[in-house]
Amino acid sequence: MNTDVLPDRATAPAPTSGARRPAAPGLRGPLWLTLRQNRAVLWTLAALLVVVAADLVWMHVTIRHTVGVLKRTGCYEPETWSDAGCWTLLSPINRPNFWFVSVLQPAVTAVPLLIGVFIGAPLLAQEYERGTIRLIRAQSVSPVRWLAARLAVPGLAVLVFSGAIASLMTWVWWTDIVHGQGAFDPPFQFFTYPALGLAPVAWSLFALALGVLVGRLVRRTLPAMFLTGALVAAVHGIIRWGRPYFQPVVDEVTALPDRATGLGAAQPPNAWLIDRGAVLADGHRVSSDTCLFSDRCGNATAAWLRYHPADHLVPIQLVEAGILLALTAVILVVVFRRIRA
Repeated sequence: MNTDVLPDRATAPAPTSGARRPAAPGLRGPLWLTLRQNRAVLWTLAALLVVVAADLVWMHVTIRHTVGVLKRTGCYEPETWSDAGCWTLLSPINRPNFWFVSVLQPAVTAVPLLIGVFIGAPLLAQEYERGTIRLIRAQSVSPVRWLAARLAVPGLAVLVFSGAIASLMTWVWWTDIVHGQGAFDPPFQFFTYPALGLAPVAWSLFALALGVLVGRLVRRTLPAMFLTGALVAAVHGIIRWGRPYFQPVVDEVTALPDRATGLGAAQPPNAWLIDRGAVLADGHRVSSDTCLFSDRCGNATAAWLRYHPADHLVPIQLVEAGILLALTAVILVVVFRRIRA
């Protein structure tokens, strides 16, 4: 009987049922624990990103196909849309345009609020509410290192998610909506501005940090979630109030609008009109509201406009993102200081 065996099998110890497999390199300690604690968040954000990306790609393909049909049939110019045949060919664009403007933009605008309420607020509030925060003192890991690992995973996930969503939304808006057919969506619209460019990223990171701070201070999950939602909404209102002052407005004097044609005294396409009115014969300016409720504008000689042109979108968003990121940094410093106490 042959008793020869392979050397590795002869010397290898038999595995025991209670033995644990070693953790993968780089995924041990606080980082490994944080990944496990945030599995639901990571899978949810990944699923939402896939759904939104597929929807936006479908929208882009649909609009591009319809535009190609319009160009081949001579129905591309707006002057031809009064023709019944051209209008029928144009109608497939209405559905993706409506979906983008009326559904996706409000949803993306609400993303930072949802991140602050459902990811940021419970992150530390649950630890205090369950009492598991006391275990940190008994571990070899310092509270600062534990908090850094605790924030790194959801922070990176939120950064990637919001950045990808913002890039896709901006791409479709710039390529197919604002320069497309049948859609009116200037960049400074209520739901358009927060869904484009840097706005979703800066607001998402700020809401996440604010939720963490509120959870640290309140130490109860549900109250922290409600308070975070209220604070994010309040800060959004304050920022929106100050947004017109983030960039100098264009002050322009134009001819009075012609009553027959309606031409004149109109801001450029896609501009954000801040204020308008009439210039009286003595050179004084009065607002449009004054003209509506009095007869002072009967001797007006010109009209005046104050507006932000479309190319102010990026500078205004840069200022707003800088403010939000600075507030985020201050909040994180406070959270790290408080975690030591």
